Amino acid sequence: MQVDDLHIAIFQTTLVWENPEQNRLNFSNHIESLSTSVDIIILPEMFTSGFTMNASKVAETMQGKTVDWMKELASKNQAAITGSLVIKENGNYYNRLLFVHPDGVIDSYDKRHTFTLAGEDKVYSAGKKKLIVNYRNWKICPLVCYDLRFPVWSRNVEEYHVLIYVANWPMVRVTAWDTLLKARAIENMSYCIGVNRVGLDGNDHEYSGHSAAYDVLGNRINPVASDKEAIELVTLKKSELLTYRSKLNFLEDRDSFSLE
Repeated sequence: MQVDDLHIAIFQTTLVWENPEQNRLNFSNHIESLSTSVDIIILPEMFTSGFTMNASKVAETMQGKTVDWMKELASKNQAAITGSLVIKENGNYYNRLLFVHPDGVIDSYDKRHTFTLAGEDKVYSAGKKKLIVNYRNWKICPLVCYDLRFPVWSRNVEEYHVLIYVANWPMVRVTAWDTLLKARAIENMSYCIGVNRVGLDGNDHEYSGHSAAYDVLGNRINPVASDKEAIELVTLKKSELLTYRSKLNFLEDRDSFSLE
């Protein structure tokens, strides 16, 4: 299926600490409440547990309950579902983003930049590969939280159309979140969507949401920043994106480089 308009549902919610079953139930209820069909449902980082370093308590496999749940909901709603959770594989733990297509196909991305300030690097193995998802004739680059601080990793050399960040970004540094999301949209001439949680986690860290969607010029296309639970619907228009790219042509002047 090829579509010009991509309809996105942003789920900015609280998370129940280290309780995958309850979080799945809560998200099922939220998704059920959608009054209109969408193309992609975006959940926060570690949406089954909150940002925990207690990986062994909440880890699942790629054959686990949450993966089956995502596939079932994607099929039922005929919408892709994406967000990250703790996955154990070959004896290692990963903060893994899954992009589950309506037909059950799964694309996955392991968080490249583990958050050293919280000791994430000591618990979770870092990813090594960038992911570009092809979905309904859109190219999507999904990333996770701390990746937002590293623009080289997100540099748009693949001509992607949408950049997505799922996060547990704390309130104390939310100004950086607001600023960097806008910058990533502008410098990559792409839509940029950031989905963050709200509420307190099990370590008493507070999260203030500020989930957002920006167009290629850095204009915010969803309502003003919210610090409450909310489901926000945004529409991305590929024709507008391509018009601006053709007219301004900034990506043609980007520097070339290689990553190590």
